[in-house]
Amino acid sequence: MSAEKTENLNWIDKRFPLTETWRAHLSEYYAPKNLNFWSFFGSLAILTLVIQIVTGIWLAMSYKPDAGLAFASVEYIMRDVDWGWVIRYMHSTGASAFFIVIYMHMFRGLLWGSYRKPRELLWIIGVVIYLVMMATAFFGYLLPWGQMSYWGAQVIVNLFAAVPGIGEDLSVWVRGDYVISDATLNRFFAFHFLLPFLLVGLVFLHIVALHHVGSNNPDGIEIKQGPKGNKWSDKAPADGIPFHPYYTVKDLMGVVVFLALFSIVMFFMPTFGGLFLEAPNFQPANPMQTPAHIAPVWYFTPFYAMLRAVPPMWDSQFPGVVVMFAAILILFVLPWLDRSPVKSMRYKGPIFKWATAIFAVSFVVLAWLGMQPVSDLYTLLAQIFTTLYFAYFLLMPIYSALDKTKPVPERVTS
Repeated sequence: MSAEKTENLNWIDKRFPLTETWRAHLSEYYAPKNLNFWSFFGSLAILTLVIQIVTGIWLAMSYKPDAGLAFASVEYIMRDVDWGWVIRYMHSTGASAFFIVIYMHMFRGLLWGSYRKPRELLWIIGVVIYLVMMATAFFGYLLPWGQMSYWGAQVIVNLFAAVPGIGEDLSVWVRGDYVISDATLNRFFAFHFLLPFLLVGLVFLHIVALHHVGSNNPDGIEIKQGPKGNKWSDKAPADGIPFHPYYTVKDLMGVVVFLALFSIVMFFMPTFGGLFLEAPNFQPANPMQTPAHIAPVWYFTPFYAMLRAVPPMWDSQFPGVVVMFAAILILFVLPWLDRSPVKSMRYKGPIFKWATAIFAVSFVVLAWLGMQPVSDLYTLLAQIFTTLYFAYFLLMPIYSALDKTKPVPERVTS
């Protein structure tokens, strides 16, 4: 480094910890040397968040949060704004890609035991991020002001009316009116614009918490507690390597593959068979004409299926609403439900592995059921798989303690 660059860097370091931050979080942050492709999804989640914020700001420049103009403004973006169709499709594809990446990232946490001590707070912050993501997506779902977005939001907002005592007032408060209207569109647009910046703050906290306790790995072994001293540094763990340049380069490979797949979807199949953009959403919202089948966008459908699986009580859907929210909130207590002496799925016994497999299948099946029209068969299946979903968590203290585990090696494996 030249003397001039060194002098400029020293000037900055005296006023802002640039070099210290670089070392603490990149060049001298030691990550386990055995991270595999599952580790891609953390960095891909940050990438998709950036894509959503940048494209969202660009769309907001031309979007009109007005019930009489919203749908036409989306058409204007698609047809008349320079590269508007690319930005719109990038945002709609990015929304689904964001949830796919986050679901894979959370599943990786289940496989590696990343919710276990000392990462309980890290997991809790992650679940909060997931909740804010869902709220952001919910507020954004109404904005195209198409048939499915309008009626989907109508169904979801009406769920608040099921809360005993305060339901009607609560639903009016959420809508800002007695029906989905211009007031609802304006407030949803405001929240949809602001919440991503809250997400940025939560992601920052998530990364700080991660770098404080250290990254987990497929073996679930704490490298900070292992042998110290290697060719990198006398203070570095023997099973760790600097995050930069080794994992930054590796993550770039994941980014290239991800962007290739992302581009294929965005340019050649942006609706993705109606999963990413539903056909009724290409029709303007009509409060006088209800679509034949109303369903939320795919990343909400597992919880929508749970809602429909619970029979109404006293003509109220409140029990279903409780089950739907409980399915998300139960993730907060996961670190204290797992009583297994080992963290990683590699060393857990067959009971835990089968339970996790059944849980994953249940979630996927519930997502599919949530897209289907109501029928007796689908309702029965939803009830079965909702029971299996909750059984995974509620029975975990029992089967995780009884399960026979394999011996965990002292050092991470390749």
